[in-house]
Amino acid sequence: MIGVEEEEDLATGRGRGWLASWAGRRVVVVGMAKSGIAAARLLHAVDADVVAVDAKPVEALGREAAALRAAGVTFVSDVVGQRAFDGAALVVVSPGVPLDSAQLAPARARGVPLIGELELGWRAMQAETIAITGTNGKTTTTALTGALLAEQPRPVLVGGNIGTPLAAHALTFPVDGLVVAEVSSFQLETIETFQPRVAAVLNVTPDHLDRHGDFAAYADAKARIFLNQTPADCAVLNADDPATAALAPRTRAHVLWFSRQRVLDHGVFVRDGFIVAKLNGHVEAMLPLAEIGLRGQHNVENVLAATACALWLGLGGVAIRRAVGRFRAVAHRIEFVRDLAGVQFYNDSKGTNVASTIKALESFDERVVLIAGGKGKGQDFGPLADAARGRVGHAVTLGEDGPKIAAALRAAGIAVSAAPTMAAAIAMARANARPGDVVLLSPACASFDMFQNYEHRGDVFKQLVHQLDAPGGSGAGAAPAPSQDE
Repeated sequence: MIGVEEEEDLATGRGRGWLASWAGRRVVVVGMAKSGIAAARLLHAVDADVVAVDAKPVEALGREAAALRAAGVTFVSDVVGQRAFDGAALVVVSPGVPLDSAQLAPARARGVPLIGELELGWRAMQAETIAITGTNGKTTTTALTGALLAEQPRPVLVGGNIGTPLAAHALTFPVDGLVVAEVSSFQLETIETFQPRVAAVLNVTPDHLDRHGDFAAYADAKARIFLNQTPADCAVLNADDPATAALAPRTRAHVLWFSRQRVLDHGVFVRDGFIVAKLNGHVEAMLPLAEIGLRGQHNVENVLAATACALWLGLGGVAIRRAVGRFRAVAHRIEFVRDLAGVQFYNDSKGTNVASTIKALESFDERVVLIAGGKGKGQDFGPLADAARGRVGHAVTLGEDGPKIAAALRAAGIAVSAAPTMAAAIAMARANARPGDVVLLSPACASFDMFQNYEHRGDVFKQLVHQLDAPGGSGAGAAPAPSQDE
């Protein structure tokens, strides 16, 4: 069990003391994916009575779940209507579980507090936090902000929705460190006291409408990132995105704007081929755009946002320029895979919505053969078809909403092939590509109809592309189909 240490702050309900206060009390963790495992492990380490709930039996959840059960964590499956929440003092909900789901009804009826792993991990720490959200670009911007802040001496943790749950490091990360967290709308639904020192919103375009119901509710979820900020904190906002700019009145924090399209009186912007910062009347050219090693104008926006975050935390221009110049694309975001006989293959599996895929298409001057499709989340694919006209020479669709995408693209005059598997999609794309073309996997959809997550989808794509032979050899059509999940 962890002892109460000097850095505890019981008055604000944050720190090691707050975490240790759950010893001997029942805490139910709902959803045992990566964040649920981290939450259960953290709570078990402070001697909480942890009950882990998942639709799958523990035998199907992997080695980490099995280790937790062996250590004394109780696992319950198929709990709707059961009594797993009896005696619970707290429920920690995974991002994939809606707060209005039937399985949480017993806890809601009893008034048990419901929080997410983001809230749990943040409250267990005391490090300053930079939180980054947005419909698109948040993974790249989070990784880049972490790379920028690594130029200063304080320890830096990059995590959250980007893949490393905060709860996994809550017991070891130092108080004087900096946490850079990608946060999603699902995670923000379950915060209570979460207060980032810097909160960045990159853009807000329609996404996850199947979960949130409508765009207004989705924007409201994003705006929760400001919920507990004060005038001493900072909100970094995109001046070029109307929905994001409209959020400015909803924060009490100091607003620091960024813009790719116009010069600002206060903020970070593009002028004469340079990223420029104008803060408190002082103007500084930070770096030339030519030194950004990322494709696409959307990545200029990501660099602007990361630069604004780093400047607010005191990083100097020389360090920012050095770190931006070294930074390269993150996995699954317009990630170059290989060149085969003059055709370049790119993996943009992180393109899980229409706006993201449009930005990916706009990153290429070459003719594109697009692979798209998956679980569409209630989106309108008309804007994708409009953006694809004149850019996409051929499209290959797959997955649950592949037919909807195909119909929209065909209405725009784009030739489309339908594929049953990723292997078949790659084979069809290759057959319709010519030297000088780009084959781009940018699905505009979630992955859960065919894959475990977008990383799994992208990894399958890369593996199959690397297995392609030169013309005349066996190709993707002979490769095994990806495993199915959900």
